[in-house]
Amino acid sequence: MTLSIRQVGPCFAGEVTGIDLTKPLPSGVAQEIHDAMDEYAVLVFPNQNFTDETQIAFTEHLGQIEHSIGAGLRKPDEYRLSTHFADVSNLDKENKVYGREDRRRLFAIGNRLWHSDSSFKVVPAKYSLLHARAIPSKGGNTEFADMRTAYDALDHETKEHIDDMIAEHTQIHSRRSVGFEEFDEEERIRMAPVKQRLVRIHPSTGRKSLYLSSHAGRIDGVPVTEAMLLLKDLTEHATQREYVYSHKWRLHDLVIWDNRRTMHRARPFPENEPRDMRRTTVIGDGPTVEQQVA
Repeated sequence: MTLSIRQVGPCFAGEVTGIDLTKPLPSGVAQEIHDAMDEYAVLVFPNQNFTDETQIAFTEHLGQIEHSIGAGLRKPDEYRLSTHFADVSNLDKENKVYGREDRRRLFAIGNRLWHSDSSFKVVPAKYSLLHARAIPSKGGNTEFADMRTAYDALDHETKEHIDDMIAEHTQIHSRRSVGFEEFDEEERIRMAPVKQRLVRIHPSTGRKSLYLSSHAGRIDGVPVTEAMLLLKDLTEHATQREYVYSHKWRLHDLVIWDNRRTMHRARPFPENEPRDMRRTTVIGDGPTVEQQVA
């Protein structure tokens, strides 16, 4: 079959209709999705009534699942979902909304910063697949920035300056930037910085893109203040409105994005309302620092 795709973003992002991903995929459809991801970087699939089992099964058609262990402040006995999922809801193990001062909620507010999933891991994420099981009455949009177009728009001098830079990523940096400092010793060790390239080359398209995230705070060989200002300037450039698609969630939407070529952020919503979003993640190609520059 051939996917029916309508572009919904300013320079990327497409909505796919006419397919039920909860059922076994017809032959060749997984490759069509990969090809569409190469073109659009973000795909929206409306009306996908997934269970946990069918979401996992579909994700495995696209690649190996990244297990979500130790990526947040939930302790192992507080997990609400299996480790096949990154639980980006505002719900505790009993499906109750977190209290306003709950440190797990305050840590998760950091998802309102522009970021790329798992950039704080040695092997960062390839695709993220986020499914809406319960949505608030208002707000809670997810915004996506096209890092390919943002890179292309940089002047030649800036491209030469940043092309070989290596940045450090850690969740501690992103949370400190919004005033969250409550990390115990185990969390500080677990969230030790990892290195990622500042510019990535997509393995199938060969196209370069910025690889930014709120988790990035240092750049090898660059004074900290200068590095932070450079990262801030690049993020402001990459998140201009002409590079951003804002997705207004509908119940049972599935959105897939390529973390190698996009950043995203969540937007605020009423804190006392449940927002049950379940993310499966396809593991990436390997450490970005080993990427060979074409």
